[in-house]
Amino acid sequence: MKGKLLIFSAPSGSGKTTIVRSLLQKMHNIEFSVSACSRAKREGEVHGHDYYFLKPDEFRAKIDNNEFVEWEEVYPGSYYGTLKSEIERIWNKGNHVVFDVDVVGGLNLKKQFADRALAIFVMPPSVEALRLRLELRGTETPESLTKRVGKAMEEMSYAKDFDKIVVNDNLEEAIAKAERLVEEFIS
Repeated sequence: MKGKLLIFSAPSGSGKTTIVRSLLQKMHNIEFSVSACSRAKREGEVHGHDYYFLKPDEFRAKIDNNEFVEWEEVYPGSYYGTLKSEIERIWNKGNHVVFDVDVVGGLNLKKQFADRALAIFVMPPSVEALRLRLELRGTETPESLTKRVGKAMEEMSYAKDFDKIVVNDNLEEAIAKAERLVEEFIS
């Protein structure tokens, strides 16, 4: 019996990556699906651990070869996606696959895998709280911050299309709720 898929999606800065990392530390039968992307590596990121970093032409070649379960051009020339080989690698080890993906990618995965997937939307408590979190990261220019907040507002309108919503206004409570949802789904 192949494993299940646990999909976490949220606007950038909502805390989904922190929640997913906590689940990965606590639960031993789940494994993170490393996404592929066409952007440059940020300081401290590792190929094959944080992302599979591909050049845009390499990414497009894999699209043409039907090697992705899902992919999206998030911004012009900026691709993100999930390689079929990554899901198979994790299932072959007997684990369930955990995704930390954007909203469109999450919904695409849910559509393809239906009842084998649990799609969880991590909701920030407010747009203002999200803006503050992004500012505190110190990784955004004023232009990129405006772009991310605008995209976040659009993405939040899709929350209703997910199986479950976890509001992250208290990180410990959000982690506990996500853990309960995952345990119920895979048991």
